[in-house]
Parts: sequence; structure tokens; C-alpha cells
Amino acid sequence: VQLQASGGGLVQGGGSLRLSCEVSGSILDYYAIGWFRQAPGKEREGVSCISSSGRNRYYADSVKGRFTISRDSAKNTVFLQMNSLKPEDTAVYYCAARVIYRNPTVYTSEKEYRYWGQGTQVTVSS
Repeated sequence: VQLQASGGGLVQGGGSLRLSCEVSGSILDYYAIGWFRQAPGKEREGVSCISSSGRNRYYADSVKGRFTISRDSAKNTVFLQMNSLKPEDTAVYYCAARVIYRNPTVYTSEKEYRYWGQGTQVTVSS
């Protein structure tokens, strides 16, 4: 399986971006998906995760109410809608996948994910 993250860019504070994580070589329903980010000089952190069933979601406290994760099985893609962006959201965003078929469990630790995309840069100006 391969993951392709896209949708990053430069945006002013308060703006919005939608990140996409396209799964290829397999079927999205087999995977729980997580979004992680890493800012310069900081450790990678979990942002949002969605179960393979699509029923359950997790959001880090820092993004609750601003970010929304969703999945579209027809497109084999998971989206991360990011609204009200802040300069502290600036980071490289990675999507990751864990094999578990149509399961309601969300996985919040990066150690629980086996497959990783290449990352997409998000820069929020003040």
C-alpha cells in the first residue's frame, strides 16, 4: 500500500486548507488512518485519526473544533479539513495507515501505524 498526502500550502492565519491522503495499492476500508504533524525542532505529534469503519474519530485538543477528518471509500481517500488556521499549525503533515478491516478503534500513537506518506508542508502566516 502507498499513501500520497497532498493539499498543503501557504495560507494566512484564519484561513483554511484541505489535506488529502490517497491510498493506492489496496482498499481504504482495510485501514485506520491517522494524520500527524512535525514542526521544526519539535517531535511529531498526532493531529487526528479515523477508524477503518469511519465511525470513530480522534482530535488533538489543539485542533478540536477547527479540524475535521473524513473518509471517502469511493475515492480511497481520507481528508483533513483545517479551518481557522493558526501560525502554530505550521508543520509538515503526514498521513499514516494501519491494517485493520472495518474496525471502530482509533489509533492515536504513531507507533501503531505501519505505512506512511511522504508529508505535505502547511505554512500559516500571522
